[in-house]
Amino acid sequence: MIVLDGKATAQSIRTELKAEVAELTPKFGRAPGLAVILVGDDPASQVYVRNKERACTEVGINSFPHRLPAETTQQELEALIDQLNADVNVDGILLQLPVPKGLDSRRCLEQIRPDKDVDGFHPANMGRLAQGLPGFAPCTPAGVMELLRRYDLSTQGKHAVVVGRSNIVGRPLSIMLSQPGRFGDATVTLCHSRTPDLPEQCRQADFLFAAIGKPKFITCDMVKKGAVVVDVGINRVDDCLMGDCDYECIVDTASAMTPVPGGIGPMTIAMLMKNSVLAYKDHVGAK
Repeated sequence: MIVLDGKATAQSIRTELKAEVAELTPKFGRAPGLAVILVGDDPASQVYVRNKERACTEVGINSFPHRLPAETTQQELEALIDQLNADVNVDGILLQLPVPKGLDSRRCLEQIRPDKDVDGFHPANMGRLAQGLPGFAPCTPAGVMELLRRYDLSTQGKHAVVVGRSNIVGRPLSIMLSQPGRFGDATVTLCHSRTPDLPEQCRQADFLFAAIGKPKFITCDMVKKGAVVVDVGINRVDDCLMGDCDYECIVDTASAMTPVPGGIGPMTIAMLMKNSVLAYKDHVGAK
């Protein structure tokens, strides 16, 4: 079985971006800028933000951190987003989710300018994705697709089953898999909590993508022999991280599989860096 090493692949992407940024920064007089907004003190969010800021440092992206107290009001948060929208040194804006109760994250995400929406969550970017137009794709499904490309695992003419229909992963991933191309052109089944006989749907997959948020939900009896299994889930159980798939059970059935940790998580951050550089190139007029 091939282990789809997201950690090593993400490192390669960051190295490529670092070289590109180093070449462009002197030419345009400034480095890319990414503003990261963290509201509250959620421990997991703090870890994610630190990892993103470290990636920025490695690539050569200026990181503008904004750590706000949990008591921050909707008005204060929206005022900050307006300020960052207008800042010419900020190419991308990331609002770390989840936000504390009482804040409307959807309103805030929609307030971010689409050309600075490096997370790819703005309705305008989601609409462009659905129509196959250029724009920022959500980082996690983009990371999934990039990992398939780097390992040359073509989905063309294959049956792909996506378990989970969130706007962050499942829905956009299903769109990407159905778009024309060697790493697209799949027949896609999007499964969810109301799907009848989910195990049978999974067993039909040539490519199985788990993004449901339930630890070890996908077991070996749900996987077809030789299938490619991509585990997007990251669940903390008794201080251990595990995916949505029972890795130890499935490794003898799958032809290729992502580990957790070390699979899609690093790819998500790598694609955030890539989107930030793309936004920068658009803003400074780099061709």
